[in-house]
Amino acid sequence: MSDQPLRVIQLTPPGRGAIATLRIEGAKAVEAVQSRFHARRGRPLSACPVDRLVVGHFGHERGEEVVVRRCADGAVELNCHGGLAAAAMIEDTLAAAGCQRTPWRRWAVDAHHDPIAAAALQALAEARTERTAAILLDQYQGALRRALDDIRRAIRDGDAVFAQRQIETLRSRESLGRHLVRPWRVVLAGPVNVGKSSLINALVGFGRSIVHDSPGTTRDAVTAATAIDGWPVELCDTAGLRDCRVRVNTHPTPSVVRSTHPTEAVRFTHPTDDGVERAGVERARERLAEADLVVLVFDRSAPWSDDDQALRDEWPDALLVDNKCDLPLATGRRPREVTTSALRGQGIAELLAAISRRLVPDPPPPGAAVPFIDRLESNVVRE
Repeated sequence: MSDQPLRVIQLTPPGRGAIATLRIEGAKAVEAVQSRFHARRGRPLSACPVDRLVVGHFGHERGEEVVVRRCADGAVELNCHGGLAAAAMIEDTLAAAGCQRTPWRRWAVDAHHDPIAAAALQALAEARTERTAAILLDQYQGALRRALDDIRRAIRDGDAVFAQRQIETLRSRESLGRHLVRPWRVVLAGPVNVGKSSLINALVGFGRSIVHDSPGTTRDAVTAATAIDGWPVELCDTAGLRDCRVRVNTHPTPSVVRSTHPTEAVRFTHPTDDGVERAGVERARERLAEADLVVLVFDRSAPWSDDDQALRDEWPDALLVDNKCDLPLATGRRPREVTTSALRGQGIAELLAAISRRLVPDPPPPGAAVPFIDRLESNVVRE
């Protein structure tokens, strides 16, 4: 610590809050704070026991009220009122005395010998749920590093079977690792007026989407952030897909999908001339292409149509939801996976559980290694 430059790091995020925490470290950190800190009992900071909380004022005897702690490593932790003004005043004062302002991310990298631990600490600040934060905390405490060391050791010792098994385990958790700080994108889609907006409102627990009796009300994608079984999720409510199949007795063009009949072509058209609605459908398809999970919603009280089947064929991995189970079931055969009534709240718990299983089919046990670092940054895990 004595050979490091004197610097100040704000450890808490900027903005409104109860407390802001600054760390002052480097050569003469205690002296830098002590000359501007007035303890309530008048005792110099250098004479206070290590890790003892000391109340006083910063700047002058009636300045900003702070709580200071002299750390065992020679650094000083200073806690002041939350918000921008108090922390900025203290930083400005220390900077004028020669302290370097250091972003906390840079400090995290410098303060940890293990780059995985530094990356995990930075990711922890962006964790949106307690469950993902717990997984990242395991990585900060060495879970991923230990797994990588075990793989290297097995390769060195010629135990290829063990090494391959461990590598496959890590690969199976790559999707989870990518979403520990970035929410899964779950897109609800389907025909017009099947209750997608009502269903997304039921899933998030409040009226986020516009709900109206007239079909085609949702013209653009509406998103809502939530957590499902502890996993961060962005739910997206999209415009109803009005596309229908029409048969054309002509030779197919590049924009036409081939039919099983040699003289026919099948293509998708928009039966509406509403440019706004057409743009909404196009935006819905863009969201579907970006989705981590597609949830196709259908009206259980309406017969299963060719258009419904076309949607299912287009997204074969989608989670199928039969909504409006409070109404009489239409006759005929139809695929079934989850049955709901957004209006009455029926089947919502089952749908949430189904979404969770699709997103994370095999949640890792506590303390397990999860590769949360992007492939492009994988050089940080190398020796």
